Formats: sequence, C-alpha cells, structure tokens
Amino acid sequence: MVENKDFLPEYCSRPTLILGCGNILLGDDGFGPEVIAYLQAHSSFQEEVSLMDAGTGVIDILFNIALSEVKPRRIVLVDTMESGLPPGKLSLLRLEAVRARPLRTYSQHYLPTSTLLKELQEIGGLEVEILVMEPENIPEEIQPGLSPKAQEAVARACEIIVINYFRR
Repeated sequence: MVENKDFLPEYCSRPTLILGCGNILLGDDGFGPEVIAYLQAHSSFQEEVSLMDAGTGVIDILFNIALSEVKPRRIVLVDTMESGLPPGKLSLLRLEAVRARPLRTYSQHYLPTSTLLKELQEIGGLEVEILVMEPENIPEEIQPGLSPKAQEAVARACEIIVINYFRR
C-alpha cells in the first residue's frame, strides 16, 4: 500500500514530534500545552521538528501515528507527573523509566498512552522520551493557569527541548 504524503498530518512526516499533553483548565496539568505555546512564540524551529498541543487527546494522535506508514523517528511527550519530587522539578525520562517510576497518584491516561507508546517504540522503532514536571497544583475543579513553580519550569523545559531536539 502506497500512502499519499500530501494527506499525511505534519506530525507523521517530520522526524521529531514534540507533544504537549494536559488539560489547560486544571492548573499545572496545562504545563505541556504551555510549553508548546512558548516554543511556538519564542523559537524558530526547523522543518525536522513538529510541535503540537495535544491537550487531552494524545491517544488519538498516537493511534494515527501507529496506523500511518510514515512515522516520526522520535516522539517527545511534555506532561506533568506526580512522583513526590519538589514542585516545578523537571525530569527527562525514557519510556521504560516512566513505567518503572513510583507515582504518588494514579491517572487513567497513563496506561493506554504508555501501552501505545511502548508498541510504537518496540514495533515501530520510534525513540520515545518524556519530559515531565512535578506539579504543584492540579485542582479537582476548573482552575486555569499554572502555579508560579510550573510557570518558571516552562522556560527551563523549553531550553531542554531546544538543546536536545532542535540541534540534533
């Protein structure tokens, strides 16, 4: 089967895909989308990198990649993850480390997303990395806006991304 590249989403056809994950209506959970917005506003990125605010729909994007014959070589997820570190602390992890790392809270989206990422990595040969930030505030009810610690972490996360993925 030959796939027409004119109909491929940009995120399938570029070598590196950086996905900002999270819900902007729930405090620090909006960290990933905020990082993507900051990069789009303050960085000039090459055609090799695709930036995408995945919001809460990352599983749909990953499923599209899994079904596509053309895939990025690398996927970087930017998200929050509660693991007991100080608020605002950033960690760049391989997929294996995320699955092995003890979490303070359980989130339903970790399992389907990590399972599909594992398949993409093992079967599709993709490199998967996850840049996570320890949140300070993820409220139970709608409360948009990042905490001060998360806001400070946005620029630091962007530096990590630019150094590691824009200059490869």
